[in-house]
Amino acid sequence: MLGPLEVHTGDGSRVQVRGARLRTLLILLALRPGRVVPATQLSDALWAEQAPAGRAGALHALVSRLRRAVPDAVVTAESGGYQLMLDPDEVDALRFERLAAQGRARLGGDPAGAAETLRAALALWRGPALVDVAGADFARATIVRLDELRLAAIEARLDAELRLAEGVPGAASPLVAELEGLVEAHPLREPLVARLMRALAAAGRPGAALGAYEQTRARLADQLGADPSAELARLHLEILRAGTSGGAPSRPRPADRSAGGSAVAAPAAGKLAPGE
Repeated sequence: MLGPLEVHTGDGSRVQVRGARLRTLLILLALRPGRVVPATQLSDALWAEQAPAGRAGALHALVSRLRRAVPDAVVTAESGGYQLMLDPDEVDALRFERLAAQGRARLGGDPAGAAETLRAALALWRGPALVDVAGADFARATIVRLDELRLAAIEARLDAELRLAEGVPGAASPLVAELEGLVEAHPLREPLVARLMRALAAAGRPGAALGAYEQTRARLADQLGADPSAELARLHLEILRAGTSGGAPSRPRPADRSAGGSAVAAPAAGKLAPGE
């Protein structure tokens, strides 16, 4: 569901899931695989404008359509709701969360392994999370959470790659261009600015690193009426001192972030992923 909804069977064949409500139902169930989703929650998301009396029959009919459309996805009726019998790892959004958490956990002692795992997590994204239901009330908080987790995973991957670039001439230069684009997209996100400053310093461009700090300081003052964080100010001072001593700024501590976008991979015999 990390992009337009897609559903794939176990052999990789793609399954067409037609109709906005049918796709919404599948996404609602796939976000909580193996768990009962109350019928009232499903019907509220699907027919908020419809009288409660007519929802139960309409939901039952829609579930029947889903069973025919995706026969490998076992949807069972439980007391008061429905559940999709699917391994969480077959839902791309949930697999992303697992891999991102694993990658961050490896960052301290295994930067190469962390970078590889985080790249695998980020490669699951094919577009905006839950794009098929982007305007739905039930999806907003999940979309925000997944987007934040994606940025956190990108930052952790960059931490790993900056560590791997230490002492390797020119290795940090490719990271500079990526970070410049990220800072342009998120100009007030100080953790990204800090990584850009470190990459520039590692690439032998301390003046540009100090310039990035000054730009951020000005933006924070103009837009938020705030000063840079103590961490960013400390990095600025480190780069200043390193410039006068010929050294390099100290390595950042690995970020300890808790994590948490949308495609569904299918069940044992199939795989789900949002959009078409």
